[in-house]
Amino acid sequence: MTSFIEIRGKIFEGVFERRLTRFSALVRVNGEIEQCFLPNPGRLRELLISGVKVILKEAEAVGERKTIYDLLGVYSGGKIVSIDSRLPNKLVLEALKNGDLPEFLGYTMVKPEYSYGHVKFDFFLSDGRRPCLLEVKSCTLVRNGVAMFPDAPTERGTRHVLELAKALNEGYRAAVLFVIQRMDAYMFTPNDETDPNFGEALRKAAESGVEVYAYSTNFNKNRISLCGKVKVAL
Repeated sequence: MTSFIEIRGKIFEGVFERRLTRFSALVRVNGEIEQCFLPNPGRLRELLISGVKVILKEAEAVGERKTIYDLLGVYSGGKIVSIDSRLPNKLVLEALKNGDLPEFLGYTMVKPEYSYGHVKFDFFLSDGRRPCLLEVKSCTLVRNGVAMFPDAPTERGTRHVLELAKALNEGYRAAVLFVIQRMDAYMFTPNDETDPNFGEALRKAAESGVEVYAYSTNFNKNRISLCGKVKVAL
């Protein structure tokens, strides 16, 4: 696979201190404590541990921002886990354009952010015949090689899955793609312990015909690359 996202701007390493809000954290950078933007509202409890080494990017244009750094990655088990929830959609868009997702080859139209019913899906794909709705989910939680989503209850995620199932009845192809933002997962499964409603909805949707896929990624230097397909166990 050749698809990747290149992180532009200066990359730094820091030491995580503590989380402030859903979207901010304190990080020690060059001996100074800095407030950083955290582009991920998930819990990330297994990753954001005080004293862990993290990856930061200096903002290109600060403007009215209160922070000058984005917290993009966390070291875990000697590897970097990407925690930027904005990246999976960008990476999937590149992969769709490059033909790196064999499940979605042949589509001549790729439209991001498509409104359907009461929700907005990440992609609308069309080949002039049966259109496809594709939802992308960012996954960072891995335990013993098993990737799990979500790491916090998600009514929005459950709603997306249920709407995908409804779309099947209107002639759409429907799929959800979990982008695991790390390399150490061999399997994906819904996190029933954290959100049993999402797990139940995903299984029912899959039984009705919604396709479920998972892919791993690699964070190396200033690139996030799409790696191999990961087994899905529902």
